[in-house]
Amino acid sequence: MATRQMKMPVKDDSPTEMEAVLSQSKRPERGRYLLQVDRQTKGSYTTLEAAQTAAVKIKNGYPIVQVSVYDSVDNSHTLIEAAAKAS
Repeated sequence: MATRQMKMPVKDDSPTEMEAVLSQSKRPERGRYLLQVDRQTKGSYTTLEAAQTAAVKIKNGYPIVQVSVYDSVDNSHTLIEAAAKAS
């Protein structure tokens, strides 16, 4: 029988995008303000304004869900209300 030569992929030691992907062993860095939809954390922000902007955008798109911003330093929740529509 004829022998077959196997070609192995060449390893590249330079940093790639794969290192930027977070794995289960490394948690993403959390900002101070957490965006929560129905008490489930959906994102973290370093500034209150950024968190509230994202929360208002979600609340206007989906007025049924409960959207809040949690301050992890002060341990306080801020409930976001839907904007009143002009008639």
